[in-house]
Amino acid sequence: MHMNKNIVASKNATNDFMIHPDRERLRLRPLKAWRHYRNLVADKEDTEQVFHIVEALTGRALVKDFERFLATSDGQTRLQERAYLPPMLDDHDRLRQLPKNTVGAAYLEFMESQGLTAEGLVMEFEKFAEKNKSYDDQIEWYANRRRDTHDLLHILTGYSRDALGEICVLAFTHGQSPNLGVAFIAHMGVWEVKRFSPKGAPVFKAMRQGLKNGKLAKCIMSEDISALLAEPLDTARDRLGIRPATYYGEIHEMFAQAGMDPYAALT
Repeated sequence: MHMNKNIVASKNATNDFMIHPDRERLRLRPLKAWRHYRNLVADKEDTEQVFHIVEALTGRALVKDFERFLATSDGQTRLQERAYLPPMLDDHDRLRQLPKNTVGAAYLEFMESQGLTAEGLVMEFEKFAEKNKSYDDQIEWYANRRRDTHDLLHILTGYSRDALGEICVLAFTHGQSPNLGVAFIAHMGVWEVKRFSPKGAPVFKAMRQGLKNGKLAKCIMSEDISALLAEPLDTARDRLGIRPATYYGEIHEMFAQAGMDPYAALT
């Protein structure tokens, strides 16, 4: 990973590197991305393939995104806190105490219904990362935070875990934090969804709406996640400027009208 001269290897007050001087620059590797994408198409539950694709097409995107994050007061606050999110997100006993209309209650219901945990996503990432050296610098913390907020985005945006929902969440993510790897998966995936969708289903519009909504919304990465979990879901969406996923809902209705289960068809 290339070090930006403005944040190169200088140490901050906590005496750790923003970007470690030994961290290598990521090169764009489109053929590797394509190979891992085909693996993902063959097994959509193989989350490890997503990490390979994103790495192969990240280039300097993560550094640029980290710079934007550091340029905000909220980003600086989150960096100083240096919170590690999985234990918080997997504290289901605490989440169960929240009112039913909160982000945390909706997140808990979603994760338990899908058999997911935040730590489970970390374990999938570690399969990918086990051959890579960990530098434990600040940009690594930032990349982990982006990973760990993925399932929370499903709740905030209203997109579920069917294939189209995942594509739209990735489009929203790209709108928030531009990344060629994330965009590649979303754009390739939407063609797969189009193949088995009802005629006239606005799947491309749904993806583009996710992208637009991500651009217009406040940066979720900069949020105090503990406070966000306790906030009423509708209030959080309004405050963050997250617009409704209208095309996604329309497509699910089209599947239902055709007598098809959208979750079975779009999985």
